[in-house]
Parts: sequence; structure tokens; C-alpha cells
Amino acid sequence: MKHVKNHFEEEAEEFDQLIQTIIPFYEDMVSALVLSLPFHPKEQIKILDLGCGTGNISQKIKEKFPNARITCVDLAENMIKMAKTKLSPYDDIEYLRADFRELEFQEEYEAVVSSLALHHLSPEEQRSFYRRIIGFLKGGGVFYNADNILGSTPYLNQVYMDKWVEFMLQYRSREEVEEIWLPKHREEDFPSPLHHHIQWMKESGFTDVDVVWKYYMFGVYGGKK
Repeated sequence: MKHVKNHFEEEAEEFDQLIQTIIPFYEDMVSALVLSLPFHPKEQIKILDLGCGTGNISQKIKEKFPNARITCVDLAENMIKMAKTKLSPYDDIEYLRADFRELEFQEEYEAVVSSLALHHLSPEEQRSFYRRIIGFLKGGGVFYNADNILGSTPYLNQVYMDKWVEFMLQYRSREEVEEIWLPKHREEDFPSPLHHHIQWMKESGFTDVDVVWKYYMFGVYGGKK
């Protein structure tokens, strides 16, 4: 996680432009997550955003749910600074620079969301993550995640990787893709198959678990407590 923190500190200022060229259909993925939150637009809800980055998810949540009170958590100080700037029009957002593996909340939130963060943990940490997150939620609360995932077979994983590289090459040079982004993926990312996430969520007590959106190695999924 130290390597992950360091590179996010370095990339914070250019993150919003960069992510559009690294993550296929990023805006669609974010929209799918926000649309999954089953609340009335005027409802007063508390939401925990884990791995908030520069605040993209929280910004979209506030646009749809203006009365939401959000706690933004990120490991990188520079990401928190960028999120504070982006979300400066709002006075009901709390910011925590922390490793979300160390957080302790007790049934405080109507929703927990996360994006492009969980895959940095080991598979066993990912599995235990769901057992902790369900304890952060009030009864009937929901968790939705947008993240990097694996396929069910080696062949599909190669297809996923080929499609990802194909997408990046539309915007980044082959040299950059092969010398920066693919090595970072191999060193810092530990995605698990999507069906494992579904199984782990159900084992942890989540119900109505479903896949909302998927494009090869990226997906949005979640469920209800």
C-alpha cells in the first residue's frame, strides 16, 4: 500500500484528466454506481466514500442527493486536498486521511461506496473487507463498489487485458502503457474474479447482491444489508 499511496500522491493534480484515458468509460461507471443508490433525491442520508480520490463519486452523489452528508476517506493527502477543492461548495462533507482497513464505525451510514480502491488489497483482505463494511451500515443500508476485476478463466483475463491496452493506446503512447501502466498494474493491483466478490458479499450477510455495470475488467456491483 505504500507504493500505491506514493503514486497517488504524485498523480493527484492530473488525476481527473488521466483517469479518463486509463479507465474505459469511467463516467458511465461512476454514473452506474450513483444510480444504484436507492434513495429519494431529497432524503437526508449519511454516506461513506472509501478511497474518495479527488472526490468524483462524492460530487456526483451530492448532485443527485443534495442533502447527503458524506465522509470522504483516502490514503493520499494530495487526493484529499483535491477533493476538498472540488467539493468546496458543500459544507456537509467530512474528510479523513486514513487507511480504510483501520476504520471503525458502528452502523452509522445508509450507504458505503468505493471506487478503484479495493483491488489494491490482497484477496483475503478483500474478503474480510465485506465483513467489516456491513458493520458500518444501518439496517437496509447498501454498499456499491466500482473496481478492477478478474474474469473467470485465463482466456477471459487475457481478453480483458487486451481490451484495456487497446483502450489506453487511443490516448497514451505504447511506450507509456508498457513502461508505466502495465508495470504498475502488475505491482500494485490484486483484482479478484467478480464472482468471488459476489460470493464474499453474500457470505458476509449482504442480500440483493447484483452486478450493475461491467466492461471487461471493470465492474460495478453491490448489495443491501
